[in-house]
Amino acid sequence: MNLDLGLLGAHLREHEVTPETAAEVERAGYGTLWLDASPPAELAFADELLDATTRLVVGTSVVNVWTADANAVAASYHRIEGKHPGRFLLGVGIGHREVHTEWASPHDTLVSYLDRLAAAGVPAERVVLAALGPRMLRLARDRTAGTVPCLVTPEHTRRARAVLGAGKLVLPGHFALVEPDPERARAIARSAPPGTALGVANYAANLRRLGFTDDDLAGSGSDHLVDALVAHGAPATVAARLLAHRAAGADHVGVYPLGDDPIATLLAVAQAVGTVDPHTSVKVL
Repeated sequence: MNLDLGLLGAHLREHEVTPETAAEVERAGYGTLWLDASPPAELAFADELLDATTRLVVGTSVVNVWTADANAVAASYHRIEGKHPGRFLLGVGIGHREVHTEWASPHDTLVSYLDRLAAAGVPAERVVLAALGPRMLRLARDRTAGTVPCLVTPEHTRRARAVLGAGKLVLPGHFALVEPDPERARAIARSAPPGTALGVANYAANLRRLGFTDDDLAGSGSDHLVDALVAHGAPATVAARLLAHRAAGADHVGVYPLGDDPIATLLAVAQAVGTVDPHTSVKVL
């Protein structure tokens, strides 16, 4: 069964989306709706969103291996796939050592989790990994369909493509804010992720690998770092920044909307992307 993820994905938390707004996002041209913020293993909300739409793929960004039992997640996968074949993609991630007191080897923990999913019949080609560093990217290449990273730049996308090679999915997410005033845009970004996430060890380590300095990472981020992580400005400017991931090797670009009205941001971005780059052909898994 194939999945068509589309050129754009919408990253939303459960409180930011309803079945009705999911249908609106679908009509705007988004191919995938990513459920963010460690959705529970039962994934009941995915059923509601799929019931309300006709072609939209729902993905998880990401199921947290510390809080969602692998067997329960596998049962949810099979339930969703049985009801909505070819419209669900399971994103899995390790979470953050700052949150999980039981933290152990991230690599080994993910290997064990993937083993349990596979034993429960979840196909590897329907799983993607929230991989940032080289070792995790190699795991995504060897054991899953690809990677769904966040808080990254097009340079990370280029490196991820080099590690994963052709035939694997690179599905980066990038923050977007339709705000023409740069200072106001940076202030909004600093009061939410990505500004509030810079103290998370795995994100900070990845940003250092990309060349950002301790000065960039101090506090809620330098202007240079914020501008790299958040596409802000007029809609066409935002669209062009997002599409830089495509030029760097992404199959699909996930949009993390910032601002008071995330759905309005998503709609404005979709319209602008269609103007900047009307070619929407994408890899089909």
